[in-house]
Amino acid sequence: MTYKLFPSLLLAASSLLAYSHRSLADAASDDKENEVKSILQRMETDVLAFRDEMERVYSARCETKTLTECAESNFNDCSSMFPSQQCAKADELIFSACRDGETCNALWDKTLSTVSIPAALAQGPLDNPNDNEVIESACYSRLAEQYMIDKYKTDEEYWAKYNVQPSWTYFGAHNGLFRRIPAIHQEECGQYDPRRRPWFVAASSGPKDVVLVIDVSGSMEDYGRMDIAKEAAITIVETLTVADRVAVVSFSSRAAQIGGFNSLIRATNENKERLIKAIKNLDANEATNFYDAFNTAFNALDKTIRSESTSGCNIAILFMTDGQISEGPGANEVIKLVNDRTGQLSATFDRNATLFTFSLGQQADHAVTKSIACSTNGIWTPVDDFTGDLVTAMSSYYKLFALGLGEGGNEDFTAWVEPYEFTNPAGKMGTTVSAPVYDRSVKPPLFLGVVAVDSYMDALEQVLGEDATSSTTMQRFVMLSTAICPKLELTECELDALRFLGGGEEATCGVCNSTYTGIIPETCSFQSDLPNNLWHNTDSK
Repeated sequence: MTYKLFPSLLLAASSLLAYSHRSLADAASDDKENEVKSILQRMETDVLAFRDEMERVYSARCETKTLTECAESNFNDCSSMFPSQQCAKADELIFSACRDGETCNALWDKTLSTVSIPAALAQGPLDNPNDNEVIESACYSRLAEQYMIDKYKTDEEYWAKYNVQPSWTYFGAHNGLFRRIPAIHQEECGQYDPRRRPWFVAASSGPKDVVLVIDVSGSMEDYGRMDIAKEAAITIVETLTVADRVAVVSFSSRAAQIGGFNSLIRATNENKERLIKAIKNLDANEATNFYDAFNTAFNALDKTIRSESTSGCNIAILFMTDGQISEGPGANEVIKLVNDRTGQLSATFDRNATLFTFSLGQQADHAVTKSIACSTNGIWTPVDDFTGDLVTAMSSYYKLFALGLGEGGNEDFTAWVEPYEFTNPAGKMGTTVSAPVYDRSVKPPLFLGVVAVDSYMDALEQVLGEDATSSTTMQRFVMLSTAICPKLELTECELDALRFLGGGEEATCGVCNSTYTGIIPETCSFQSDLPNNLWHNTDSK
């Protein structure tokens, strides 16, 4: 007997088979996504637990035991010998100087943490810090060392199932101190400053729109100001992440947005490289037109917000100049423009823009730039030609925004960095998740620094079967770095304290005569207990 299959039955069977294949493919895809989600959630849980530990040990920072036992008990990442150091395997770590890591490699120690301090802060004997607060940071963060050691052991067990080595776990204090595990020596001593890294700025400021406005008038050639401004602008751009939007405006007699853009753009690695190249190509010439500079900056913001391509969070306008208005409308018109445009952003879009103005050198305008900042609840900072540090001064914007991330629904905020090429091991792709650390016993919570956990991209690439730099991978990190936008509700005294912190009494707006308690960390009262020497040994110096 023969059976005849009707066309409709064949079609139904074919559709069922195709549906079955799609269902299996969808299920497999869902399984992959769930596994990736589990990996990323574990990293977030880890970094928040590490944050909790760092906040716990901070409460013991002034105890006599904390300070006395800190003496000669920290390992310097440049000069200390590590007790259990061993040569790293090529699949664990490769120093760039060792090429393939087979014939030589770095020495490291997984049983302790190491401390790094920027050279400018390590001016004491044996490269000790000369700032009491930096010493305190070394001592209280040392109390978290056993936690870091135990965490690394747990990480080794977890990542072994993906045949991947755990990467770094570390803490960067707001004053520049850096502690990490495993212990390893820096390739260049005294050069690393955590405050200039994307993972630090992202966790301390949250998603944001940043407009850099750079004076390129002829006088910027004096005293190397043009090079200093370029370095500062490049550093700011480098610290941004995919959660941020950015624009750069240069001005002399006229203003223009550089990089070939006419609105703010997402701070991807590709876009940042394009902006940095444009900054490097800036030349100083012509006069100084403040009005056109601010007008161009606000136009870029207005266009970005209207096209709904903004971060949706806080806005920072960083304005650098070394001169006085020599072209265009005068000081009163400039101040009115800035106040009108910030008011429009608030009334029309419910967006608050904070202005950070920086006067470079003795001949720079102080009256207008300070008045602009004071009239808009912003921050003005004078930067001396010879002793000033513009890069550090410009970090005032993330210190302000950090005050909004310690409360108001953002208590467990974490920030992710777009996958990037690690320096150690050289050429290996990885990512970083970080979280801000606070003293929550005061209000507003006092920003102490940032904790972070690195991870190689190998595990995610294995699970997903896609490259770490793919657009779908990047979109995951964009979504992970969203936050309830920090809402800044500072009193006038708290805002003046931040101005004082950045530029001294001269930078304050004279609205408060207090001693600026709360915003500025209080040092331990028993300063005689502070150790004179932090380092365990300096046999490698």
